Amino acid sequence: MKYDIKDIRLANAGEDRITWAEREMPVLRLIKKRFEKEKPFKNIRMACCLHVTTETANLAITLKAGGADVVLCASNPLSTQDETAAALVKKHGIRTYAIKGEDNKTYYKHIYAALDHRPQITMDDGADVVGVLHKDRRAQLADVIGGTEETTTGVIRLRAMEKDGVLEYPIIAVNDALTKHMFDNRYGTGQSTLDGVIRATNVLFAGKTVVVAGYGWCGRGVASRSKGMGAHVVVTEVDPFRALEAMMDGFVVMPMAKAAAEGDIFITVTGDIGVLRAEHFKKMKDGAILANSGHFNVEIDIPALAKLANKKRQARPYVDEYTLPGGRRVHVLGEGRLINLTSAEGHPASVMDMSFANQALCAEFMVKNAKGLAKKVHSVPVEIDRNIARLKLAAMGVGMDTLTPEQEKYLASWQEGT
Repeated sequence: MKYDIKDIRLANAGEDRITWAEREMPVLRLIKKRFEKEKPFKNIRMACCLHVTTETANLAITLKAGGADVVLCASNPLSTQDETAAALVKKHGIRTYAIKGEDNKTYYKHIYAALDHRPQITMDDGADVVGVLHKDRRAQLADVIGGTEETTTGVIRLRAMEKDGVLEYPIIAVNDALTKHMFDNRYGTGQSTLDGVIRATNVLFAGKTVVVAGYGWCGRGVASRSKGMGAHVVVTEVDPFRALEAMMDGFVVMPMAKAAAEGDIFITVTGDIGVLRAEHFKKMKDGAILANSGHFNVEIDIPALAKLANKKRQARPYVDEYTLPGGRRVHVLGEGRLINLTSAEGHPASVMDMSFANQALCAEFMVKNAKGLAKKVHSVPVEIDRNIARLKLAAMGVGMDTLTPEQEKYLASWQEGT
């Protein structure tokens, strides 16, 4: 297949959306301008398994501008913007395999199609391409010099592979960059998750009790944005430091066993399995709303909910209503998949500007340095991270101070006393 998308006739609408997003991505725009001159990816084949959105489109276009032969496939069955996929194929000549709502078989067919490209660099959002390569396409591993990973969930999987000694090429954990997780995860996920819940339900957050499962960077964002909209926020955690931090930030902290009976809206952002389970569903209020913003659809135990329910129906697009014994109704949004991408448009472009700048520059770093890197998960080089922050500030017209020589000397010395 040269590509597999919903409808090529959507290309014009997709191009308009890609152009609109590009306005809010000045850092990536600067990188693209340099890439066009230097061609750091000349003769490099790339397979990118990412959410096929307007922001991702601008990343793919930037990589192609740098000389890369890019193939793109979806990293989630429900996150694709079909008009964006069409524009990438028709307007930019980027082979794309992604259809919103594709079933699991098609999802993996698209990953295999991307791997048929025999990539030298992989770019993942959830580590599915890495997983398939290591399980089913091991003969291709010799072609791969390195990769990058976008998400917390993907990094967790890759570090598990590294620990078990099975990771066969170096990968940079883009998610670990300060300009990624401190901004994308907190501000991007915080806003886009609520956007997804509201678009799917039209529910008012003010006055509701919102239970946020997980207080990592994504949980911090969801909790603070919910509070800002007038919700009473409860946080559940398994990490004592994060639980303490949530409490000190002014949120109520309690176990999910107790929170289940109090919440009106539940949002999971842990990256783990079975966060909301049968024993929790049995305690929930009539009309409870369940949403997930973790990468995979495993945080809400939907099979357990279906087993408990007497009836299931679609109450609204992206809203499945489960009726439990006694008549209580529980609503699951977006099939338990990333709600900010299933019913909304994902993170704002200005946030993804930094995340995808990291992807582009880390891919460039990998091409230049892969031979000297161990087969493990590597952190983003500090200078790349700091440079992206500087570029973002400059693009926003924000100035900052620099240390004087005396200040630098003082901070670097130990001789100065009280």
